[in-house]
Amino acid sequence: VNTVILLIAAVAAVYMVGSLLSSPIINAKKYQQLMQVDDREFTEDIKQVSYDKIPLLDRSTAMLLGNRKMGSMVDMVSQFEVSDLYSQINYQDKPVRVSPLVYASPIKWLTNQADGIPAYILIDMTTQNTELVKLSDAIRYSESEYFNRNIYRHLRFRYPTYIFDDINFEIDDNGTPYWIAPVKKFNIGLFGGETVGKVVICNAIDGSMKTYDIEDVPQWVDRAYSADLLVELFDYYGTLKHGFFNSILSQKDCLKTTEGYNYLAIDDDVWMYTGVTSVNGDQSNVGFVLANQRTMETRYYEVEGATETSAMSSAEGQVQNLKYKATFPLLLNISGEPTYFIALKDDAGLVKKYAMVNVQKYQIVAIGDSVSQCEENYLDLLASNGIGKGEDSSEKDVLTISGRITKIAQAVVEGNSHYYLMVEGSQEIFDVSVAEYLDIIRYEVGDEITMEYQTGGKANVVLSLEGTEE
Repeated sequence: VNTVILLIAAVAAVYMVGSLLSSPIINAKKYQQLMQVDDREFTEDIKQVSYDKIPLLDRSTAMLLGNRKMGSMVDMVSQFEVSDLYSQINYQDKPVRVSPLVYASPIKWLTNQADGIPAYILIDMTTQNTELVKLSDAIRYSESEYFNRNIYRHLRFRYPTYIFDDINFEIDDNGTPYWIAPVKKFNIGLFGGETVGKVVICNAIDGSMKTYDIEDVPQWVDRAYSADLLVELFDYYGTLKHGFFNSILSQKDCLKTTEGYNYLAIDDDVWMYTGVTSVNGDQSNVGFVLANQRTMETRYYEVEGATETSAMSSAEGQVQNLKYKATFPLLLNISGEPTYFIALKDDAGLVKKYAMVNVQKYQIVAIGDSVSQCEENYLDLLASNGIGKGEDSSEKDVLTISGRITKIAQAVVEGNSHYYLMVEGSQEIFDVSVAEYLDIIRYEVGDEITMEYQTGGKANVVLSLEGTEE
């Protein structure tokens, strides 16, 4: 008995000492340097992308679409269900989510395992098109298998010494299904400083496996590093610049990621996006970070503005009568401006509207029933605030027009009163803010007017006006 107690005590002592030697308390500098971060310029790196490459749906909406598609497949729905994985990847230069089918129950496994799993779900995140992809050769290695064909057991028997991170389901450029299994690498002490050292790629159809060093992983693989691991590594980078105790006590120069993240497709890779804020808990972001899920390449952009949560609240406030809920934002470059792009969902979880919120001036919120309408409304708001196309209003050409007013109409835009004018000899529409040019209420159709203006989206923005009312 004494020997057993001594053995347990020795193991516990080794564990405690190993934990201490592996911890950030005495290895703050090593932890801080696990991730290399490049400071970059937003407008140089983040180009305006076409909307057929922007994922408009989040995971929960994808699950609804996948389950709805499965319910329509009468020949399979009684035997199979859709896995909850819904991995986001790039497939043929488009952001999609893929998820394999699973056996509906142990009994359904017993009656179907000889033939395997016949299909997977593929959802285009830009068009919401949902496809059940039937395979000529069935998936025989998966999470829902038992015994030796269970993917975890299959990996463990082949690589008994590897410590795997969460595995991911992906398809290659030909649509062949694979399991992507990252292998943890511990860089500090016994089990500290976790990154990824290798990746095992397992063919989900025949079970064949190949191991790659992390720097040699094929281009079509989209996730070797999980988003949670990338967030953890950036938090080490942001909080441990001046040592462990500074991160706890004075917290000088300490930055951390905000709650939540999303994904952007850039150059055929999937990048995790999240905001960066001060650890002091203020209500604004100081920048944001992009991290490549295949290579761990990480870029930091210093852009001060609203947090994602504030932007979500601003978007929901515009449709509060409809009680729509905002999804976590994507960060886009719209006309040179850092912009949160948000989908608004109803109680059923379906996307009904879209919102764009300016990061630096989050009172600028545009709503649209379609993405193009939302963008058009957003560009109009940028122009009316003198920040269209990323330029200061003083840097734009100021034009002048004179003529008789042929049409005049009043409207309320984002809570502000505007008059819209047309003048004789021109088909252009001119936008006059009542808050800035109160005299506009004196004018009527037929009055002569002279206006200085700058070109805008739907309407030209009036900078000054004068005339004589009749």
